[in-house]
Amino acid sequence: METFLVEPSWLEAKLGSYDLAVLDCAWFAPEAGKTGLDAFRAEHIPTARHFDLNAASDGTSPYPNMMPDPAQFSAIVGALGIDNGMTVVIYDAGYVSARVWWMFHRFGHDNVFILDGGLRRWKAEGRGLESGEASPAIARTFEAKLPVTDIAGWVDVAIALSEGTAQVVDARMPDRFSGALPSGYPGLAPGHMPGAVNLPWTAMMRQEGDFRFISPEEADEAFRSAGIDPDQPIIATCGSGVTAAVLAFQLLRMGKTDWTIYDGSWNEWGRRDDLPKAATGPANDVDSTI
Repeated sequence: METFLVEPSWLEAKLGSYDLAVLDCAWFAPEAGKTGLDAFRAEHIPTARHFDLNAASDGTSPYPNMMPDPAQFSAIVGALGIDNGMTVVIYDAGYVSARVWWMFHRFGHDNVFILDGGLRRWKAEGRGLESGEASPAIARTFEAKLPVTDIAGWVDVAIALSEGTAQVVDARMPDRFSGALPSGYPGLAPGHMPGAVNLPWTAMMRQEGDFRFISPEEADEAFRSAGIDPDQPIIATCGSGVTAAVLAFQLLRMGKTDWTIYDGSWNEWGRRDDLPKAATGPANDVDSTI
């Protein structure tokens, strides 16, 4: 099993290396009322550049955060001063780093890591920060490879739910999954896919102390405790394909490759009138169509 992680002490010692790129990928759902660039300007790790998830998503899709094609990803990454020979370290203060890590990984850049514990651990350990804009990047050439097929569509999810071909695992927080809280996106109904299993992304990280990812062994136990067999096919989903990547990241650390991510996630499923929706909020004893 591989870790795909680096320690803050390692990163601090490497800051400023010509072959190292540090990417702050702060991003927020619309209801937060702030942007990732706002957070980056307020504080970031020295030498870091901001990776704009919105800009690096498919702008032709009606749904947020959809995976771009290789040409778009190459242009975004090259403009950040990154080429194929560089080591890339990704961080944020929450859950987005796994999504950006997955993007690099699926486009063939294996020399990519997540800062274990992210910005919260970096700050807790008293390491240095900067504020303001990043220094202008000198553009480089980054060539994305053709990706493997690791994305599921709504048809794949519907078949998995009706025929049991895969376990559909929703990484959102329990109140989002149940429908007790709004979806977090304007005009998007609350609830979940009937038959999906909830395993919140927070179960994959230590929520106290140093905010590191839990070990592969602990992740395996978390999946199984939620009634999910990580040895069988899994389709990971969430609100917009971001926190689903946290589950996929941990599955890879566990040595599991029989998974896909439903990139449209609830943003697509919840907006379609032809797909079933369920809620188990406080007023509901059992799943009910919404």
